[in-house]
Amino acid sequence: METVTIYGRTSCPFCVMAKNLCESRHIPFTWIDMIERGMSKQDIADEIGKPVHTVPQILVGDEYVGGFDEFSAYVRRHEAETSQ
Repeated sequence: METVTIYGRTSCPFCVMAKNLCESRHIPFTWIDMIERGMSKQDIADEIGKPVHTVPQILVGDEYVGGFDEFSAYVRRHEAETSQ
């Protein structure tokens, strides 16, 4: 799997779950802490090209995936496809 980019906050449980999912599956990822970097949701929207209402916002390579639920489903599909 390509490198995952997670835009989020350390105070967000879904953001932390996304990081933990990457770590537990040995998926390479880049964590972008929006608070640490002084980013707003609009800044993230400008980066990914989509409106942002919640975090995390997750990309795999250049492909926008969505939030934690969409990313979790993406990982399950990827694992199912590569295990065949």
